[in-house]
Amino acid sequence: SPRYLLPTIRHQDMHKKCMVIDLDETLVHSSFKPINNADFVVPVEIDGTVHQVYVLKRPYVDEFLQRMGELYECVLFTASLAKYADPVADLLDRWGVFRARLFRESCVFHRGNYVKDLNKLGRDLQKVIIVDNSPASYIFHPDNAVPVASWFDDMTDTEMLDLIPFFEKLSKVDNVYAVLCNSNHPYNCVGVGQATNTHPGAGS
Repeated sequence: SPRYLLPTIRHQDMHKKCMVIDLDETLVHSSFKPINNADFVVPVEIDGTVHQVYVLKRPYVDEFLQRMGELYECVLFTASLAKYADPVADLLDRWGVFRARLFRESCVFHRGNYVKDLNKLGRDLQKVIIVDNSPASYIFHPDNAVPVASWFDDMTDTEMLDLIPFFEKLSKVDNVYAVLCNSNHPYNCVGVGQATNTHPGAGS
């Protein structure tokens, strides 16, 4: 049998869908340039030299992660290197929301991009969602994606908060494709309607 990226599902997650969550520009933004109001500073060794990486948390990321951890089997999946992303995840996920963490070596390099191949997870794709700011990441599975806007430093951003009601509803459907359909964007999707009318992009 093929070797899957995720371990056998935990008993407490048996009836939950799997939410694959990106890190950079989705949950956080990181920079080698000093940021005054950085939430974390992470030392990362590159070619024998330790660099300080300054990390800003997207607004409402704490509320988002805590609620998603209740509703979904959450997996961090990033094209970043583990030596950077693992310590960031340690600081970000104080609640143990991420059941697994997947890094660059778990991606497929395809036409110049690191793609997150959801087939390799070992989960039923009808019950898998990927939350990512980069369409290249989910090019193999666009109908599993809930796109989010790339985030850098806008502290008035509310996307994480606005998405919670949508994901609360999505956690209850039998098949995510019934909601996410072929639009690659749930807010364009006729079937969601009430689930998304709190979102600023709804209906536009």
